[in-house]
Amino acid sequence: MKKQQKSTVVQELTDSFGRASIALVSEYRGMTAAESTEMRRRLRAVRGEMRVAKNTLVRRAIKGTPYEALETKLGGQIGLILSYEDPVVLAKTFTSFGPLGDKLKLRAAILGGKALTPEEVQALAKLPSREVIFSQLLGLLNAPATQLVRLLNEPGSYLARVIDAIGKKNGAGTETPAAPAEEAPPAAAPAASAAEGTTE
Repeated sequence: MKKQQKSTVVQELTDSFGRASIALVSEYRGMTAAESTEMRRRLRAVRGEMRVAKNTLVRRAIKGTPYEALETKLGGQIGLILSYEDPVVLAKTFTSFGPLGDKLKLRAAILGGKALTPEEVQALAKLPSREVIFSQLLGLLNAPATQLVRLLNEPGSYLARVIDAIGKKNGAGTETPAAPAEEAPPAAAPAASAAEGTTE
């Protein structure tokens, strides 16, 4: 490979690493053309890709980047698997390649500048996808918001109930003059006394 071609490959790899959300290094050997095509198709479906390049060029591309820790895992025929979207979905997709066995054996990964072991990538694959996490987070955010709206509306509804109660009380107050009707028994007293006069 000519010097210009090497520089082009390094620049392309640098750009890819710059856009990636996660990068995996795996051994890549003995895979059939059909297996390779199917794997690449499935990676593209989740906004990922696999790059195969010489270790020396990969080392140059990751130098000074958050992926520099992958250098210790380079050597032999390796494949770089990158995701440009949800790292969890990529981890799920990669672990689904299990039947390929040693043809695609994971060595290490980098997520957010942190090195992950193959076991940690397996654990990552078991997490909910970004969409599920966002919907769960939205649910958590909406619950307090609903309570807040209820609390903000409560003083108004409470005031409305107080005004209604005052109105009913005032309305009942206008009917209070009719209350003397309850004092009717004393008015019947003369009749009672008259009755007593007749007995005398």
